[in-house]
Amino acid sequence: TKTQIGLTANIFGLAEEEHAGGALAFKAVNLGEKFHPDPRYMQIIVPKESVESDYTFKNAMELLGDSVTLHPEGYATDKEYSHIHILPEDMDINLQSQTATYKDPNTGEPRSLRVLPDNVYVHPSGYKVRVSKHPKAPEWRLIGTVPEPTYCHKPSTVSGGGKSEISKSLNDAVIHGPVFIGDYDQDMDVVDSVINRDYSDCLLPEHIPYNSDTSRPILSPNRTLGSVIKLLTPDDCYTDEHNKFVESIPNSIRAIIFAIKSTYKAEMGNDWRKFFSVDITNGVPGHELKFEDRQLVGSYLRVGFSKNGTWRNYKMRQDFIAADKVQMEDDITASVVVPRDQVYGVPKEYSRHESLKISENCEWRLFQRPDDAIHPGYDKQTELDMSEKGLLAANFQPLQSDEVKHLTEQIYFYDKFTAPMQNHMTKSLNEGDYNICSAKPRLVEGTPTKNPRYLQVRPDLAVPEDRYIAELGARLYRKISVTDPCIFPVAGVLGGRRNNPPDTLNGMPIRPLCVYNPIHFQELPELFMDYVCCVTGKSPSTTGAGSEGALSKGPFNAIGATADLNNALVSMILTDYGGYSSAAGWIGPNYRVDHDISLIVPELWCRMTSEERDPKYLIENGYLEPVEDFSYEGRDIPASRLGYRISKRFVHDFFCRIFDNPSGVFTDEMLQPESQDLGVFVDGIENIAQAMEKSAKVYFEDGIIEDACPPLRAVLHVMAHGHYNGKSIKDPEIRGMFTREALINSNWYRSRLAKKQTNEIALWKRHVAYLESFLERPGYEKEANRLDINDKLEEAKKEVDYVSSPKYLDSLVGTIGADPLHDGYNMEEREGNVPLDTK
Repeated sequence: TKTQIGLTANIFGLAEEEHAGGALAFKAVNLGEKFHPDPRYMQIIVPKESVESDYTFKNAMELLGDSVTLHPEGYATDKEYSHIHILPEDMDINLQSQTATYKDPNTGEPRSLRVLPDNVYVHPSGYKVRVSKHPKAPEWRLIGTVPEPTYCHKPSTVSGGGKSEISKSLNDAVIHGPVFIGDYDQDMDVVDSVINRDYSDCLLPEHIPYNSDTSRPILSPNRTLGSVIKLLTPDDCYTDEHNKFVESIPNSIRAIIFAIKSTYKAEMGNDWRKFFSVDITNGVPGHELKFEDRQLVGSYLRVGFSKNGTWRNYKMRQDFIAADKVQMEDDITASVVVPRDQVYGVPKEYSRHESLKISENCEWRLFQRPDDAIHPGYDKQTELDMSEKGLLAANFQPLQSDEVKHLTEQIYFYDKFTAPMQNHMTKSLNEGDYNICSAKPRLVEGTPTKNPRYLQVRPDLAVPEDRYIAELGARLYRKISVTDPCIFPVAGVLGGRRNNPPDTLNGMPIRPLCVYNPIHFQELPELFMDYVCCVTGKSPSTTGAGSEGALSKGPFNAIGATADLNNALVSMILTDYGGYSSAAGWIGPNYRVDHDISLIVPELWCRMTSEERDPKYLIENGYLEPVEDFSYEGRDIPASRLGYRISKRFVHDFFCRIFDNPSGVFTDEMLQPESQDLGVFVDGIENIAQAMEKSAKVYFEDGIIEDACPPLRAVLHVMAHGHYNGKSIKDPEIRGMFTREALINSNWYRSRLAKKQTNEIALWKRHVAYLESFLERPGYEKEANRLDINDKLEEAKKEVDYVSSPKYLDSLVGTIGADPLHDGYNMEEREGNVPLDTK
């Protein structure tokens, strides 16, 4: 299937087949017990100034039309899903009274509606509010979800690089536990002193214009929790005095301050301490902090493992809620690049992209490898899937009844599973024969395989409600009706790497790839060196280390790999998404992270604005730092091929939207893997450079270098020979080939558009010829009338005229056109305008 879709896309033009994962990620937030529709707090980030809203219930009803039932009480209910309600723009929700109050849109009379669990209450702006019970605490809260998602697209990702994880809910990985306090009175005195400290002079003078007023009190309603976390995290924008003070605050005190900030209400005033307490046990104060006599429960997330294999768990913000996700891709994707002005209804968030990528999943069942299911209870989705009927799985250990019985009797093993897997195991005891357990991969020579697999029904098909609600909110936000298409373009390109430390396989050494920090950005020349090579280490899905071909597709490709590479490069130039990547496996030889980063990145991306995700903005503001070439033992090490990597400032300013102590999560050693072991770092870069050279030389050996478009040709020459026409990859002339302006004005790009036009002309002429031959068949007159063949023929002739016209050719500008395939570009012969064969 993959081969057929890829071949069809390359021959037809305009489209790509991609080895990708992807998901819509909607930022969600804990609203506490009250919701008031202040548009300032219904954004991705809270802006400094107030925000005006022109969304009204009346307009929402016009957009939704007959898809909702309008009630006399002045609200509406969706006809497809009766638990979805659209309320007027002044809706206020109070969880304590379980009511939503608003004014009747017609009469202005006060109205109220009972608020219930498992219901969704939608603001006319598309902002969604639902009632949710805390998974581990006896409390309910309101969850707010933004209407416009961030589509995270993970292309050209090797096996084990995180294609599936990008769409998995972070909730599976979250661990819940109490918020601890030491000596209650002493710790609260320290907390009080930190909260009431004067921070007006904490910024260095040169950073004052770029930061909000630091004199705002910590508990001020004008200061968000995120700004407090940034204030109490060391950074080079602060004075030495402030940084020393912040570093002196114990992490336990910091966590308490953040918990107090997240629960603080204006009516508490300066007397906030009386709302917090601890229990008295055996006459001694306890250590689990309580708010209004309810135990505060913190959320913790695993981010890698320590050297001895224990989990590195970090507390998340007290108001953090995992993003709502809708899976869009997993492995086989068909995509198209379209000029933005040809995509109906896209909002302002996409305004910096002249062209947009639109992707579609091509599979009904997804070929999953649940790496983390080996930990009982960790991968809840896999345990649910594998407990259901109709499962097709491979590489799980076949267990007889007595073996399953033995597992169920291991209380510390069995008790960790979720209820579906527990029920599956106990039920199998009575069924006899063989069965499987999600945490028991097949044993190969006594060792669990790293490649367990099962087929999962696509989540968006198994639970269509999630996609439905996503579209409902987006339609209201974008102000498009239910009869119009609701298209979700890609918002960010986030490839994945599977990195390994020095290792062995079958007695043979495997060289390291663990040279990347958690997130890298590469400009297109370096990005496509990576894409051409797609190097992988000890992959569980291949025969060993080497170039896997996640973009060029290797054995799945029916034609030369240049077609896919050309298409992908033109696509990236046109869309200007920026080529980011996240690490899976290892960061340096000391930090094993598995897929933990893959899970976190969508959470971060949906909490950043479009401007903040722009690599130009990140580089200019010091959030991305270049990796420079250097010398080692007399050798030149091409470290610049790694591009840019996130800095301490990035961690400080952006990961504080997820974690209480982001600098503790991503240490200096993780941000600079060379500091763990310089020799391993050097060997990893040389390994990558040599793999790039080896994979590029194949294009010269088989002659398909002639089929590479000019910028790709330059990349392949540099990879194989170190230069292109005597110029290095850093030469401004070479890098200028990768700009949208250079692409649009080039003859070779016009030849791609002309190729697509020629293909369309041939296609529609073939349609005309077939319809004419159908009309000439004896005895087919009645059938021709029934099928309106004459009308179809006229439409086909009009289409021939249109696709033959300059207007059609102009409409292709901003698309990838069609690759010449093995006709080559013949660059030297193309001077002036490209002639179009329209005959």
